[in-house]
Amino acid sequence: MTQKKALYRTLRISFVIVFALVLTSCNGGKKFSGYLTTAGSGTDQFKVVVVKGTPYEMGYQQGTLLKDEIKESLSTFLAAAQHEAPEVFSNAALDKAWEINAPFIDDRIKEEMQGLSDATGLDIRDIRRAHMAPVVGTYSCSGVVVWGKATATGHAYQIRNLDFSKDAGLQDHPMVVVYIPDKGATQVNVSFAGYIASHTGMNANHLVFGEIGESPQSEFPYDLKGAHFSFLFRKMMYDANSLDDIIHTIETTPLIKRYFLFFSDGRPASMGGVKVLVSTPDSVKYHIWRDNDSTDIDAPNVLPYVVYNTMNNPVAFKMLKENYGKFDAEKMIALSRAVADEDGNLMDVVYDATTMEMWIAYANGMEDASKQDYVHISLDDILQEAGVK
Repeated sequence: MTQKKALYRTLRISFVIVFALVLTSCNGGKKFSGYLTTAGSGTDQFKVVVVKGTPYEMGYQQGTLLKDEIKESLSTFLAAAQHEAPEVFSNAALDKAWEINAPFIDDRIKEEMQGLSDATGLDIRDIRRAHMAPVVGTYSCSGVVVWGKATATGHAYQIRNLDFSKDAGLQDHPMVVVYIPDKGATQVNVSFAGYIASHTGMNANHLVFGEIGESPQSEFPYDLKGAHFSFLFRKMMYDANSLDDIIHTIETTPLIKRYFLFFSDGRPASMGGVKVLVSTPDSVKYHIWRDNDSTDIDAPNVLPYVVYNTMNNPVAFKMLKENYGKFDAEKMIALSRAVADEDGNLMDVVYDATTMEMWIAYANGMEDASKQDYVHISLDDILQEAGVK
């Protein structure tokens, strides 16, 4: 074989190898570009997005799949907030809030925001401003966890009602995002298009996250030099493997404002629930209660295998006592409806942390979420449908 032919053969083999690698990465090992589907029907329908990869890639995938809806959702929300309270939510005030709060926000969230910005063309400053609005604002909610002997199934259930203004139109852009990060736990964020911080969610370690706002308007402006729960939830969704991990993170993280946090673990071997009162303006920064604790803020109305705090605690405790040992998804939905805030109920979620199922309701126009059907979704089913399990 001549030298020229040998060189040609070598180059040809090299080309075939490279081409095969390209085909593998683009077809057989095709780079995931996101998956979009819907759950529910009619006015109860919402979008479900599955994203995978680095934080930047997952933000970019969301932005690519739902570019127009994300732009409308965040722009409308920001405009509504600034119309309601021009000084509180001015660009300058929100930019200052970001400057103060950014050092306490996980870099993975910032990278995801950048991916979202690059895919949608939204100014990164507007994305940050929309995410700062809940950080500087006030709201109220409800949370309940029941597990083990308090239930009919032996599972762990949790409700999270987001009682928040419907005037900003977030309910017009409901979206559930399933994240499959290259590093960290698979996680679900029940949210709105473009809002990547978390008011509630779950990770594949059977851990569920929920919150109740407790910061009074009288304490405004709030000290923002610390972690806001909405960003902390996303960090813990990545990293937490147990309730102990969650508690350790809370105990070792500078926090801000006042709120109740609720967490549950649905695994039989480690099943349980915990309620945390964060009160950073006080000398004692947090209080932690498990179940049937005489020091619980809701004592003496406490029960074994139950933690709760809602917008209507007398109704909640009555239903918890009457249905003790009988709770399943249907009874948890009834409880969620019963304690919803009549002045503004934006989104409700009931979780089965054991089976990693959810029943989700979003407000319809100005009609509360609690008045809608709670749409069932399963994390396992979504992953199988997206072809990633």
